[in-house]
Amino acid sequence: MLTSAETDLLRVLADPLRLRIVHLLAHETLCTTHLVDRTGARQTNLSNHLRVLRDAGVVDTEPCGRFTYYRLRPDVLELLAGSFAALAATSRTTLATDRKRACP
Repeated sequence: MLTSAETDLLRVLADPLRLRIVHLLAHETLCTTHLVDRTGARQTNLSNHLRVLRDAGVVDTEPCGRFTYYRLRPDVLELLAGSFAALAATSRTTLATDRKRACP
């Protein structure tokens, strides 16, 4: 069963723009200006989504002069991926043993 933190993380990543940001940050560290250019989102909207990602622990920030760079935290995604991998392994075991609950 997923923890409440993992469920919260899924909600954060379920937003299409936030998921797009995560995909972009998986390839390189980017500042807000780069993310506006790559996503087409308005700066205020993008900043709100970045705040949600930061608050959820998905990204780290690095100030650089008047810009803020964002970096993905892969460890957070790996924890979630591990939970899903465990769930998939349980399902494989269930399929292999053909476990079925009898209907009443």
